[in-house]
Amino acid sequence: MTNAERDQATGSAQEYLTFTLGPEEYAIDILKVQEIRGYEKPTTIANAPAFIKGVINLRGTIVPIVDLRIKFDVGSADYTSFTVVVILNVAGRIVGIVVDSVSDVTLLRPDQICAAPEFAATVDTRYINGLATLGERMLIVVDIETLMVSAEMELVDEVAA
Repeated sequence: MTNAERDQATGSAQEYLTFTLGPEEYAIDILKVQEIRGYEKPTTIANAPAFIKGVINLRGTIVPIVDLRIKFDVGSADYTSFTVVVILNVAGRIVGIVVDSVSDVTLLRPDQICAAPEFAATVDTRYINGLATLGERMLIVVDIETLMVSAEMELVDEVAA
């Protein structure tokens, strides 16, 4: 049972880090976040997919950097003073994601998160836990661990079942 499923079963609220990618606002489980850093140009890796910007050395740990704007095809990947890297700890691996800006930490109850709508087969919703509305804000709740450990990301070795 995942944390999201456990929270849904118990009805307890969970904290999410919210951030922007282009015009959209996203939310990820705060427990996956290790730290938030300003953007620094990573060292590029030959033959990496376009969304993998390269790697950085984070206190002796080599950390792959994924630009979610490119991965999700949301807006242009302009690097400004607001661009940040969210360092995640997923599946025992440290990974950084580039986002336009970090908004805040938000508490969401399971009843505030609606299921993601069904789209045509060309739109991949495997990594979307749902949509949450907070006043005028619409948050896309992303299952960041499932996304980061997916085979298409090429970041984490597949775990034997």
